[in-house]
Amino acid sequence: MFQAVIFDMDGVLIDSEPLWHQAEQAILGGLGVDFTKPPQLQSTGLTTASVVAHWYQHQPWPTLTPLQVEQQIIQFVANGVRQGGVAKTGLPALLQQLEQAALKIAVATNSPQLLLDTTLQRLNIAHYFHARCHIELVTQGKPAPDIYLLAAEKLGVAPRHCLVFEDSFAGVTAAKAAGMTVVAIPAAHEWQHSKFDIADHKIRCFTEFDYRQLPALLS
Repeated sequence: MFQAVIFDMDGVLIDSEPLWHQAEQAILGGLGVDFTKPPQLQSTGLTTASVVAHWYQHQPWPTLTPLQVEQQIIQFVANGVRQGGVAKTGLPALLQQLEQAALKIAVATNSPQLLLDTTLQRLNIAHYFHARCHIELVTQGKPAPDIYLLAAEKLGVAPRHCLVFEDSFAGVTAAKAAGMTVVAIPAAHEWQHSKFDIADHKIRCFTEFDYRQLPALLS
């Protein structure tokens, strides 16, 4: 049924979402951004550029360009990954299982190449991936489907034969728009949210997933 598996990175391969939150609070907050003022933003799954642009539009700061702020946030997260990044529970075992099944594996992330390379190196999992797609390779990030379509193209697999793991609504939306089957892994506080109903299946962590049981899970 499936010839390839594509992973999102932040919140899927690695629990980096807290780092993104810390970076935004430290850097944007340091510039005077008040996150309690509307219009508020659910930033999970969005590009760093779009998050910065949102707050700059509504609460502009006098110093630093949006690009400089974006780069500071990315560097903050990269440093955190280097110092203490840990693979999501069950990920190493699943990657081994997929490799043994001779499936093609890719990563498709709204993060830049710096963070992608840093994460794969920190987790020592780079050798599993046949394709690595990051935000700098596409015109539009998630929730647009571009990055997932690029991953399928790089793998040489039709989108309908790709299985995706995503933790964010933006990512699930992107993968579904690309015509792929999606397993959502929502954060605990979003587990019950109806927005993830568009996913084909939902799990709490990789230990709940067995590729060999996939047809039954999706039936």
